[in-house]
Amino acid sequence: MPTPDSTLVAPGISDLDAAHADADVEAEVLTLFDECGAPLLRYVSTFGVSAHDTEDVVQDVFLSLFRHVQLGRPRTNLRGWLFRVAHNLALRQRLRRRQRDTMEAAVVDDRAGAAPGLDPEQRLISSDRQRRLLAVFRALPERDRRCLSLRAEGLHYREIAEALDMSLGAVAKSLARSMTRMVNADER
Repeated sequence: MPTPDSTLVAPGISDLDAAHADADVEAEVLTLFDECGAPLLRYVSTFGVSAHDTEDVVQDVFLSLFRHVQLGRPRTNLRGWLFRVAHNLALRQRLRRRQRDTMEAAVVDDRAGAAPGLDPEQRLISSDRQRRLLAVFRALPERDRRCLSLRAEGLHYREIAEALDMSLGAVAKSLARSMTRMVNADER
């Protein structure tokens, strides 16, 4: 009678071989955790997520790595793979947090009244400015939007270059071009 886990093993592979393979995968993941765990925590923390969320993101990165290696997917440049996955998961986490914060702020605004301290004309001016800047931001090429977003999160040019696999010069040009467009739109 097969064991419950034996249905997950490819045909022709014994339970003993599968156990050795899992042990090898686990050892590889643990080695990468020892090497990259702290740098990943630091990197993810630059996205402005809470310490708790940062730890959750890094944990999810290593769970993804375990699945990736266990499924026999390519193992070339796993360090780079880890940082790319961390980058994407941190962006998703930050977006979820912002959405929750926005919803909570909307509830608070509804309870407190609309923008206390601003008269209707000031609210209209502020709203128009936000719409104008958002339209310019959305019109930027994706690469420029990503550079600008990462810079707004406090990443240094070198970190942006690494995260987006760009040269330092390309990051500087992208940010200069984007900021010029934003400033021009803000001066209108």
